[in-house]
Parts: sequence; structure tokens; C-alpha cells
Amino acid sequence: MDFTFTEEQQAAVEAAKAVFSGVAPDSVPSPALTAGAVADDFDRPLWRRLAEADLLSLLLAPERGGAGLDTIALCLVLRESAKVLARVPLLETSAAALALETYGGDVARSELLPRVGRGEAVITVASNGRTGHDPAELSVEARREDDGGWVLDGVHTAVPWAQAADFALLPAHTGEGRAVLALVPRDHERLTLDDQVSTSGERYARLRLDAAHVPAQDMITADGCWEWLRCLLAAGTCALALGLGEAVLSMTSDYAGKREQFGFPIATFQAVAVQTADRYIDLRAMEATLWQAAWRLGDPTAGGPLPAAADIAVAKIWAAEGVRRVVQSAQHLHGGFGADTDYALHRYHAWAKQLELSLGPAAAHEETLGDLIAAHPLG
Repeated sequence: MDFTFTEEQQAAVEAAKAVFSGVAPDSVPSPALTAGAVADDFDRPLWRRLAEADLLSLLLAPERGGAGLDTIALCLVLRESAKVLARVPLLETSAAALALETYGGDVARSELLPRVGRGEAVITVASNGRTGHDPAELSVEARREDDGGWVLDGVHTAVPWAQAADFALLPAHTGEGRAVLALVPRDHERLTLDDQVSTSGERYARLRLDAAHVPAQDMITADGCWEWLRCLLAAGTCALALGLGEAVLSMTSDYAGKREQFGFPIATFQAVAVQTADRYIDLRAMEATLWQAAWRLGDPTAGGPLPAAADIAVAKIWAAEGVRRVVQSAQHLHGGFGADTDYALHRYHAWAKQLELSLGPAAAHEETLGDLIAAHPLG
């Protein structure tokens, strides 16, 4: 593949840097200091600025006011957002919008997506272990009715931004080995939300559906729709891990260059230099595998016999392990200063742990990769 970004993708990065330049990563309390969620809502003013910069419509078709860009552009913007811990549902809304653009019906595409691009509608995505293969992610059952509509029953947990979203895009199983997606408004009379709190201190929700009727126009039943969306969410989460890791390594480099012991900056000590070099290698591997995975999502037929899910698995292996190692090394090299709640590093640590949990353990992804290789022989 060609790692050179297009002019349109680079323009999206510059726009993102301008929007996120005024965001402070420690602008909300630390989860270490709050008994519950660190804030009741996401950063609405930042959301409006993203809409004004056309960053919420990157992936939408031009006829719906979008730029018609690809997964790589989204990952580039997500990478910038994670550097400042931007508290916005950018991944979830963008992924859901692209799923509706790709698989949805005419009503959703013509009426809902332009509102998403203008920042007027927020969509979250429900998925337990949303970037893994947890059977609980299909814990909602969908049954077709005689009138063509569907009835949903079941529970999703750890749904991000659910209380603030206008809609939730929910995976469900039909009982026939198929996965479908349902677009459900937050104020649906048969939907209830219970508060949960993530490791990063953000407000999540337990979402229950009790015989919730969903009209046929709000269902996506195309084969592979949920598997494709899961891969997109995974790539986006890897992009968040990369951006966070790069910001943390930069903080660590600045600190190590100024902090002195025995009359010398600790950055000149061999043990410190080796640790930071190892973390730099982690980030470069995270970056290379991310762009490979994002490229394959945009062109699933390229790259040999293995499906795009194989590249996604490799990216998740590096992202889950890499972001953990980067933040652990940063805490170690900062000493006690890294745990100071007046310093931003502790916020990055909490977010990194949440990303690691969302990605799932590397061993599980290695097993997935092995199964894919066995099913699609390379030779």
C-alpha cells in the first residue's frame, strides 16, 4: 500500500488540529477525584466547532453535504482528537453515519445524515466488548413482525454517550445466525437506560429493550453489516490509542529533558533512553498496522487472500499492548509527578486503560488471526 495521504486527507488533519488546539485534556475532574462520572454530558461547544469545520460530515456523500472521504480520513481526525482527550462521540457517530450511508435506507440517508453532518443529531453504537467478539454484543434478539417491522428484546451494557445521543445503532441477532442493526431513538418508549461509569470516568449506560418495535425503514439487514461496523469501530479505537500514545510520549520526552538528577537531565541516562526508544517503536508499529487496516477497510478485495478482519486483528494486537506500555513507561519515568491530579498524565492513563479494555486482550486477537490464517491459507 501507499502510505502517502491525499490532499483531502491532509486538509482534514489540518482542520482537526485547528479545532482541537484549544482543548485542554484536564478540563474536567479526574475520575480519581469523583465519586461517579466526571461530567454529565460531552463537550457540546467542541461538537459545534467540529460541525462548523465540516469534520462531522467527512464520510458522508456530497449530495448529503459531506466530503465523501474514507476510513483513513476518519482515523486521522480521531488520532488528533485523542491527543487532547476530546470528550465527543466522534467515533461512534461517524461510524454509525457511515454504516447508514453504506447500508441504510433512503429515509435515513436523506433525512438523518444531513442532520448528523450539521451537528444536530448524535448517534451512538452499542456493543459489549465493541471491538472484540464477545457473544454478549449480540445479546439483543430481533424478531420480524407480519407488518415488516421488527421487535427487539435484550440488554446492551457499557454503551458510550447513550444518555446524550439522539439515536443508538444496536446490533441484534435474528435467531438464525444472522446479525442485523437497529436504529433506535433514545426516547423510545420501550427503551430504558441505567447509568454506568467507564474506567476513564465517562458516563456509560446499560440499555434495555423490552418488546421495542422498530419499523423496517430503521433496520439494516444486509449480510455482513455488523461485522463491517465492528471492524470500523476497531480501526477507530486503534486510531484513538495511537493519538493518545503519541501525546503521552511527547509529554514524557519533554519532562525527561528538563528533570535533572545528579546534575544531568534524566533523558541522558541510558535506561531512560532505552525505554523511550522502545515506546517509540511501539507507536510506529501501531501506526503502520492502523493504516494497513484502515486501507483494507476501504478496499476489502486488496491485500491478498486474508480478509480485512486479519489486518484489524493485527492492529488491535499492537494498539492494546502498545498503548498500555507507553503509558506505563510514562508513569514510571515521571515518578510521583505522574500521579499528581494537577498534571494531565493521570487523565491519559485512565483513558488508555479504557481503550485497552475496549480493544480486548492481544492473545484473543492472536487467536482470531490464527483462525483466519487457517481458514484462508496463504500459500
